[in-house]
Amino acid sequence: MEVKNKIAGAVYGMALGDAMGMPPELWGRERARKFFGGKITEFLDGPAENDVSVNYKKAQFTDDTGQALVLLDSLAATNYKPTAKDIAQRLLAWADKEKAFENNILGPTSKVALANFRDGIDARAFTDKALSNGSAMRIAPIGCLFRPDQQQELLDYVFGVSQVTHTSDVTIAGAAMIAEGVASAIVHDDFEQVLQDILAIEPAGYQRGCETFSARLAERVKIGIALAKQYKNDEDMFLAKIYDVVGAGVGIIESVPAAISIAYYAQNPNRCSLMCANLGGDTDTIGAMATAICGAFTGYSTIKPEYTELLRTQNPDTDFDSYINILVKGRDLLA
Repeated sequence: MEVKNKIAGAVYGMALGDAMGMPPELWGRERARKFFGGKITEFLDGPAENDVSVNYKKAQFTDDTGQALVLLDSLAATNYKPTAKDIAQRLLAWADKEKAFENNILGPTSKVALANFRDGIDARAFTDKALSNGSAMRIAPIGCLFRPDQQQELLDYVFGVSQVTHTSDVTIAGAAMIAEGVASAIVHDDFEQVLQDILAIEPAGYQRGCETFSARLAERVKIGIALAKQYKNDEDMFLAKIYDVVGAGVGIIESVPAAISIAYYAQNPNRCSLMCANLGGDTDTIGAMATAICGAFTGYSTIKPEYTELLRTQNPDTDFDSYINILVKGRDLLA
């Protein structure tokens, strides 16, 4: 399949999973099921009762995709050389435009780190201890720039674009796993190989960041994959087990393994986006990560046209084609 189609699948897949998972964001599984009358089956407005997603209308993506596009704007402006100052300035400009500080849109680590940058305070002591998923939620498009065998180059790049807000071992490793998942999904047609590549980059990711006392991401992923195999014919039970055992919170040790496990189970962006939306917890972020991998795996052409059309309509300031072209150009330069 054409590489550009796979890259487009990753970009649209990220926005799809993000927007589909937006309405129940940060609600518990039972609360979401009761509020939405069972399963979410389509794009929905953010409920007035949800103090995070109330800011969005149906099919609008959130900060996950928004920040990912900021990274791409920065890379295009710096000739694909990650520049922490430029990324931080652009993230702050985006946050001001979106009123992200006032509307409780930013994650806990990014909020403090960006505020420190704005105020001229060195945030490294804080970012070295980060355990949240901000580094991974926005990283998926970076995987489009590399082949899966370029693990060291990808890892260095992930650190370069993440260090403004996240410099701990688990947050760098988690982001690298998502990016590597996209990189592998672009070139492989066997998801077992994608999984193998994801797990293979994890140890080097831990070495790249500052040590924390977190559980290991690969071990959590292995639990999720075992659950996927055990409940391969029972999607609802699989999601319940992921929620109960692996976790679906904003901690990267929960959300990244959950995303990888659901991507492995679904292997299709349309199905993946709905599964993530019905998981409970950090549904938009898990959806963005998982569905980006699935979109890269199957390509843009497999995403429902009604989904992609509504994403374009509801996010009119986003030129999806321009971002896809930024990634195609960058891949030619770096891969």
